[in-house]
Amino acid sequence: MDRLEAMRILLAAVDTGSLSAASRQLHIPLATVSRRVSELEEHLRARLLLRGTRKLTLTDAGRDYVASCRRILEDLVEAERTATGEYRAPQGELIISAPLVIGRTHVVPVLVEFLQAYPEIRARIQLSDRVSNMLEEQVDVAIRLGELPDSDIIATRVGLISRVLCASPGYLASHGAPEKPHDLVSHDCITYEGYSAADRWEFRFDRTSQLIQVASRLTVNLAEAAVIAAIAGAGIARVLSDQIAEPLKSGALVRLLQAFEPTPMPASLVYPRQRHVPLKLRAFLDFATPRLRQRLGYESA
Repeated sequence: MDRLEAMRILLAAVDTGSLSAASRQLHIPLATVSRRVSELEEHLRARLLLRGTRKLTLTDAGRDYVASCRRILEDLVEAERTATGEYRAPQGELIISAPLVIGRTHVVPVLVEFLQAYPEIRARIQLSDRVSNMLEEQVDVAIRLGELPDSDIIATRVGLISRVLCASPGYLASHGAPEKPHDLVSHDCITYEGYSAADRWEFRFDRTSQLIQVASRLTVNLAEAAVIAAIAGAGIARVLSDQIAEPLKSGALVRLLQAFEPTPMPASLVYPRQRHVPLKLRAFLDFATPRLRQRLGYESA
């Protein structure tokens, strides 16, 4: 049994809440995930997990062992970084995670500039609207949207992103423009499965927020698909402001119900809390933070 692999699988199961979720995240068959955890329990002669119907629960022994596993894997990463000289000069591979549109539009151009300035650094960027598990996926730094839960990560705000409603001039000419959020019940709405409640949209009324049920005729699983459908006249979409900057400028889309938009979400550069920040990461943070703030209109931060 490869104990380090088993530890990583165990941590993935604990962090995602189930063996099946760990299987999907790690791209390992579910039977392998279950077998590795069982082998680890047999090796330790202790039950680590209680496998319920809804979620996993750690035993007392499991809680202590998981905490130790995290320290061991963090020490291993730090030992490898020390051996490769990452604490002596900015060098090595930098792994970055970012949402699709922000990553493509803003992070990639900044990253290209950064690599030109630091020839000893290589980079891998993962563009996905899925929130990565930074420790398990060995991500050095990520862009996260929204308020961040209390956790062992360090965050630096680089922008504010609004959730906005938009539609094409052609759709509005045929159907009219909504004057208030409740009018959306009589409109064709384009919903996005990436949100927890795709057909319940948040709006701000004075100082309170309220979820409004909308009438969805088209549901997509990619935010860019919602933008394309809105431009084509399929209905009203709710997307992030950075996703429609160009269509708004060109007139392909019109922003709606701006007075009712919820409070903008922060966009932050985040990285795991660690005893020593590798120089490659420190160099990227110092280089990228002011440039991303400028690109996202957050220069006064």
